[in-house]
Amino acid sequence: MIEIRGLRKKFGAVEAVRDVSFSVADGTVVGLLGPNGAGKTTTLRMLSGLMSPDAGAILVDNADVVADPIGVQAHMGLLPDSRGLYPRLTPLEHIEYFGRLHGLDGPALRARAKVLLTLLGLNDLADRRVSGFSQGERTKVALARALVHQPRNVILDEPTNGLDVMSTRAMRDLIRGLRRDGCCVLFSSHIMQEVSALCDRIVVIAQGKVAADGTPDELRSLTGRENLEDAFVALSGLEAEEVS
Repeated sequence: MIEIRGLRKKFGAVEAVRDVSFSVADGTVVGLLGPNGAGKTTTLRMLSGLMSPDAGAILVDNADVVADPIGVQAHMGLLPDSRGLYPRLTPLEHIEYFGRLHGLDGPALRARAKVLLTLLGLNDLADRRVSGFSQGERTKVALARALVHQPRNVILDEPTNGLDVMSTRAMRDLIRGLRRDGCCVLFSSHIMQEVSALCDRIVVIAQGKVAADGTPDELRSLTGRENLEDAFVALSGLEAEEVS
């Protein structure tokens, strides 16, 4: 379970995140939405332990991310906005390297690598260096790396970015599988069809604050919009910008 309470972060005079609070329960998928500059990526970076908040608390399975970021990361799988792959390593080498960082080795690591390569359609690319990979292929490798230790808390930043139609369908099935397994999944996306199909709840961040938190149906009801994209535009304040 992920809990964020009163999170704040400033960069100079700019308050990027202002008193953000929400939670993600086990066995649920929560979408984190917001326009560019809303504070969404900053929130995800603080949650993953890559950036320290100025105020507030971040708990993952009741462990404090600020107090023990390395310990918490052991129970977390992170697909960042910047995939951060090593260009000279192969997909298999990425999986094995990160598996060892998480304490896996021997037959258990080899078996886990085989499962992930098959699950993500990477078997034919397993022994090729990633330097020449497409954006979608790089995303798959980064996801395999994030899931090697079978984390119970998964954070996905734009997980279908660069994927083709079939790979996008496979990614959605994978996210649903994580939910069935009782994992806690938080992901950001700008694709409303994806959000509507996958999310149990949606948290909308605008101007550094939580503008709404509810199910897709609740957000549509709240705004009086039948279309989820129209509801998001209204809640995030983009509608006023379009009018002006």
